[in-house]
Amino acid sequence: MNADHLSGEIRTITDVDDLSTDLARRHRATTSSGATVDQAVVGADMAALARDGYVILKDLITPQDCERIRAAVTPLLDHTGRNTFEGTRTQRVYSVLDKTRVCDPLIDHPRVLALLDRLFLPNYLLSQLQVINLLPGERAQLQHADDGFYPIPRPRAPLSAATIWAIDPFTDTNGATVVVPGSHSWGEDRRPTPSDTHIKAEMPPGSCVFFVGTLWHGGGDNDSPSSRLAVTAQYCEPWLRTQEAFTMSTSRDTARAVSEDLRRMLGYSVHPPFIGAVDGLHPKRLLEND
Repeated sequence: MNADHLSGEIRTITDVDDLSTDLARRHRATTSSGATVDQAVVGADMAALARDGYVILKDLITPQDCERIRAAVTPLLDHTGRNTFEGTRTQRVYSVLDKTRVCDPLIDHPRVLALLDRLFLPNYLLSQLQVINLLPGERAQLQHADDGFYPIPRPRAPLSAATIWAIDPFTDTNGATVVVPGSHSWGEDRRPTPSDTHIKAEMPPGSCVFFVGTLWHGGGDNDSPSSRLAVTAQYCEPWLRTQEAFTMSTSRDTARAVSEDLRRMLGYSVHPPFIGAVDGLHPKRLLEND
């Protein structure tokens, strides 16, 4: 990074603590729309997360919103999973943002961002976005913790969090996500057993289950005659590698069009001092100078 790359006066760095600030300059962390959510509501949601590792947020979008999502994503559901973890009778859509923008209001919903603002450092990232459709006859998914692939021993604070949005009703028989309350605080070697409490996240369309990345969970059996459509968005700390490389899979035109919250979560942001910089500069400049 040199003076030709930066506007304004040159800053003198005299202490390593100075490296906790944004050296790529100009574009700072912005306040998310989560700041608009009533503090009492956020406090109750955070208390449930601390106790159980998950919370069900009901009726965040309307039935009409769900129908718009269904109409847009159904034509994209053209294949099933490649293995039993993805689901041999489960349809998944990846790289969603460049295929349809109809899921945007789920990713950056204020109620969700209000929780992420308290769980993670500023400029946390979107790690994964998928449409998931469980077909009749699908078997229960292997239970897992979403951030288990980060090689940091448990127990520890979560490094990621996820939402699973019900576009169809999540019921006892159609594959509602199964969560293991309290498992987010378990140590490294503990795994769920039949004697542990397992709860199906039953909820109406337009609701989501929000859980931290250390919570053990998995998709349930779909013993119903109908499919179960959902959208899942996962998020992580800004210093971690994301599951999907959004700056490669999402076009710059899309990045320009999404909300400021979503653009930041796609990676057009910097974690101090310059994690995420491009050619020594803030990546958002790519959208200005293209």
